[in-house]
Amino acid sequence: MTDIGPELSGDWDLDPAHTRIGFSAKHAMVANVRGAFNELTGTLHVDFDAPEQSTAEVVLKVASIDTRNAQRDEHLRSADFFDVEQWPDITFRSSRIEEVGEHALVVSGELTIRDVTKPITIPIEFTGAQVDAFGALRAGFQGTRRIDRREFGLEWNMALDAGGWLVSEKITLEFELSAIKRDEDAAEQAA
Repeated sequence: MTDIGPELSGDWDLDPAHTRIGFSAKHAMVANVRGAFNELTGTLHVDFDAPEQSTAEVVLKVASIDTRNAQRDEHLRSADFFDVEQWPDITFRSSRIEEVGEHALVVSGELTIRDVTKPITIPIEFTGAQVDAFGALRAGFQGTRRIDRREFGLEWNMALDAGGWLVSEKITLEFELSAIKRDEDAAEQAA
């Protein structure tokens, strides 16, 4: 990854306007329903000289969940699912980031949903880095990971008359990330 041109070591912030962290779940055993969290923050620290020092942290605001259906979104915010009043955030904090192939990373860490924290490993593809039209250095990443929602206390479901469940237990997490490198000169002047 180090041969792509721009210097990537340093601190980065996720760009919420160009980042999507979402999910898909099977509904009634026949159709996929997709959703995303519209409010999020995230930081990356990349250190190619000491890769073990690289970190990632992401916070999703659960109240911003958006499945394009207001009634479903309210149900997901309720105590049946995320219980946004009690647990307003979903968090991920990395414990290890490794480069496992050309543009391929494995990010390991802890995912917390509903005050349940579980280890998770996420395969992530580095999609490139480019200076944008405003002079900011951007990097892109994407990936998916399936989890069992029940492991995080998301137990609600309804049996179907013909067998099966209304909402799948396995959920696919979807990551499309755009990060902007912090301007080191601006950071030094602010300090």
